[in-house]
Amino acid sequence: MNILAMSEQWVAGRVKQKGDNKCIPWKSLRDLILVHPDTKKKVDVFALSIYGLMIFPRALGYVDEAVTDLFNRLDKRVTPVPVILAETFRSLNACRSSGEGRFIGCVQLFLVWFHSHFWKVDKVSYRVFSENYSPLKELAATPRRDGVTVEKWMAILQNLNDEDVEWRAPWMMPDEILYRCGDFDWVPLLGIWGAVGYAPLLVLKQYRSRQFIPATQGLAQSEFSYKDDGYKKKIREVTNAWKQIHRMKRLAVGPMVTPEYNEWWNKRVNDNIPNLREEDVRPIEEHLQVVPSEIEIIKEDFEKKNLELGKKIDLKMDYKKLRRSIRTAGLGKTSEQWRQEIREEKTKANQWEKKFQDARAREVALEKSLLECQNKKMGLKTRVTKLEKSLYQHRSRNSAIELKASLGKIEELKGQVGELEDVLQNSELRIEFLERSNEQWQEQFHQSQDQIRERDYIMGKAVAQVREVADHLQTLAVQADILSLKYKSESDRG
Repeated sequence: MNILAMSEQWVAGRVKQKGDNKCIPWKSLRDLILVHPDTKKKVDVFALSIYGLMIFPRALGYVDEAVTDLFNRLDKRVTPVPVILAETFRSLNACRSSGEGRFIGCVQLFLVWFHSHFWKVDKVSYRVFSENYSPLKELAATPRRDGVTVEKWMAILQNLNDEDVEWRAPWMMPDEILYRCGDFDWVPLLGIWGAVGYAPLLVLKQYRSRQFIPATQGLAQSEFSYKDDGYKKKIREVTNAWKQIHRMKRLAVGPMVTPEYNEWWNKRVNDNIPNLREEDVRPIEEHLQVVPSEIEIIKEDFEKKNLELGKKIDLKMDYKKLRRSIRTAGLGKTSEQWRQEIREEKTKANQWEKKFQDARAREVALEKSLLECQNKKMGLKTRVTKLEKSLYQHRSRNSAIELKASLGKIEELKGQVGELEDVLQNSELRIEFLERSNEQWQEQFHQSQDQIRERDYIMGKAVAQVREVADHLQTLAVQADILSLKYKSESDRG
């Protein structure tokens, strides 16, 4: 396990075994965020925690080892979208197969999908063209529906009608559909704990395209876990299949389905998809070569009904004599009844003709609306060009005003710089004068020191002479005392 270049000793001391997987506690990652000296590393560890706790939750409060491996590959331009889809489908399949269980996936993203398809709210379609538009931000701003019980949710979902479902999310833009990879008739998705097959052709109504029966034999068996035998070989097959992808242009023709699809869907039970007869199987490419428009479908149905009606009329004419004989014998319908039936068939034919004409009128109206939109688009482009030109001129005027103001400030700063230079020059002169005065004072100081030294020397010599005189006087005083004593003793004798 590689935790953002942390040492193996650090990781080994914190890894816990949760079931069959190695995980690291969120507490250890939180402590690492608080003490790590590198701010970028702190953000990376926090992002890893979001991936492990919210997007790929496995054990509550723990980040799985497989999540760290995926996170370390994100800076190599590896997108996590197929992985998120794979684990979402695998978890939903497990819950559906067992009839119970806990959804292991990103609940927040699943809620975005749920709101986009099952919540009838006013949508502003043009907002998706804005650079700042985000379905996640839009969902965050949507008032939450709290206080709904589990029983209420079950009742809502069990009573959903087709008109309650928003098949195409408002943020889904017309684009190409990736519908198969390699030799697979579906799109295999590799997750972090296993792989699963996803068939976009099963949900063409989400793209407002005509739904037909896709080839899905083996789709249910395409799911496997990375703990199964031979999983590495299957991973290589999926990886090679992604090197050869097949796309088709999405054509919006309304949420229509083929008659065969309804019959097939009614017989479909969970993963048990009935095998089609060989003579009924059509390659997917034949379905995708030309996706018929609504008008073409109505026209085809009209021609089919008209042909059937013609066959009925011909059949009735061929058996005219037989009907007459039957009528003569008192059996079967009367001529009036047959005429009534023919009138009804003609009425139906007229209704189909009217539907075709109405569809044609709608097509003309749509073409007219498209032309008007194109004209408006050209007008908007012209207006945008004028606004850009006006903005450029406005910016140019503002730039000229700012330039004049800047020049004024520059002149003002030049004056201040000149004043500062004068002050600096005066200061330099004063410093030079002070330096010369200091030199004179130092010279006088040295002279005074020399004079003091000479005086100290003279004073020393004078003190020495005074001491010599004092010593001599003391010697004389002693001699005088001795002489005085001698003189006194001699006087006493005489």
